[in-house]
Amino acid sequence: MQDIAEQLQAWHASGRSFAVATVVGVSGSAPRDPGAALAVDADGEAVGSVSGGCVEGAVYELCQQAIESGQAVLERFGYSDEDAFAVGLTCGGILDVFVQPVVPGADDGLDAGITYIASGTPVALARVIEGPAGLLGATVAVTADTHHGSLSPGGPTTTGALERSAVAEARAMLDAGRTGKVTLALDGRPCDPTAAETVTFFVESYVPKPRMIVFGAIDFAAAVVRIGKFLGYRVTVCDARPVFATTKRFPEADEVVVDWPHRYLDSQLTALDGHAAIDGRTVLCVLTHDAKFDIPLLERALRLPVGFVGAMGSRRTHLDRNAKLREVGLTEAEIARLRSPIGLDLGARTPEETAVAVAAEIVASRRGGGCLPLSAGSGPIHHDLARATASTEVRLRSA
Repeated sequence: MQDIAEQLQAWHASGRSFAVATVVGVSGSAPRDPGAALAVDADGEAVGSVSGGCVEGAVYELCQQAIESGQAVLERFGYSDEDAFAVGLTCGGILDVFVQPVVPGADDGLDAGITYIASGTPVALARVIEGPAGLLGATVAVTADTHHGSLSPGGPTTTGALERSAVAEARAMLDAGRTGKVTLALDGRPCDPTAAETVTFFVESYVPKPRMIVFGAIDFAAAVVRIGKFLGYRVTVCDARPVFATTKRFPEADEVVVDWPHRYLDSQLTALDGHAAIDGRTVLCVLTHDAKFDIPLLERALRLPVGFVGAMGSRRTHLDRNAKLREVGLTEAEIARLRSPIGLDLGARTPEETAVAVAAEIVASRRGGGCLPLSAGSGPIHHDLARATASTEVRLRSA
C-alpha cells in the first residue's frame, strides 16, 4: 500500500469509504510481489495495481462489492487452460488477493495504519486473511513500541493470547523490514498452516526507503543517482571537494554532502534528523577510485552490516586497492564483500550504460539473480520468492 498511501490518506481524511485489494500470496511467475495493492473508492476511482493489468478488472469489481457488503474476501487468480479469456494470469502464476473494505473511523487498526504509512512512520499492518469468519479482516497496526486496533473490538474475548502473539510476530517482522504471512493457532502458538483451527495474518512492514550513498561527485555518479532514485532508494551524494559536490550538478539527489567519505559514513551509524540510519538494505557505491578517499572509507564500510558495497576502478586499481585494504587490517572475508569493479559486464561505456550495469548488480545481489539472460535458463524468474518458499518448506518440515 505504500505506493498509494498518499491517495488512501486523502480518501480517509475526507471520510470517504473505499476498499483495498492486496496481493498476499504469489506462486509461480506472477507479475507483482506480496504487498502490491489496488484501491477503489465509493465513487469508483481506482489507484494502484495488483497484477499489471491481467486481473485488474475482476479485482476492481471485488472492491466495489466489498464496499457495498462491508465484507472482506480472499480470492485466488490463476491461469485457465480451458478458457484463455477467463480471468487469470497468462504468465502461468497464481495470485492470492485479499480485498478489505475501509470505513474511516470504524477500525482503530486500519485508521492508525493508514496514518502511519502516509506519514512515513515505520509500522507493520497485520490483517487476518484466513480463519474464523468473525476474525476475517481484523487488523492491528504495530510500531516499535505500541500497537493500535484489536482482534476483539467489542471487548475482551478468548483472542487475547492470539493478539499478543500476532503483535509480537508483526513487531519482529517490522524490525527486519519483512512482509509475509504468519499462521498461528487460536491460542497464539506458531503452527503449520495446514493444521486445523488456525488464523493466518498477512503482515506488511512499512519502513523508510532504503538508502543509496554515492561517494564521488563525478559524471558517472549523476547517472547512478538517477537510476538509484528510479529503483526507489533515498540517494545521497558525498564528496570532500565542494567544487564538485553541488546540488546544481546532482539535482535529483535527496541530499548532497561535502565531507570526507569515511567521516560522513561514521556520522551515519545512528539515525539523523528523522532519517533512517544505514542498515542491511543500504547500498554504498564508491566511485572516486582514489586511494586517499577509498581506503579509509572501505576500511569502515566492509565491516558494516550493509547490503551492498561496490567500488569503481580498473582491474589493476582493484588489485592495488585490495592490497592496501590488507595492509590496514581487513580480513580476506571482509575484502570478499567488495563488489569491484562495480557493475555487471554489459560492455557499458557511457555514464548511463555504466549506471545500468551498476543497478543490475545491485538488483541481482538483493534478489539472488544469476546474472544470466532469462532465455538461457529454465528455472524460476523470481529468485527471492523461490528462496522464501524453500525456506518456509524447510522450516515447516523441521517444526
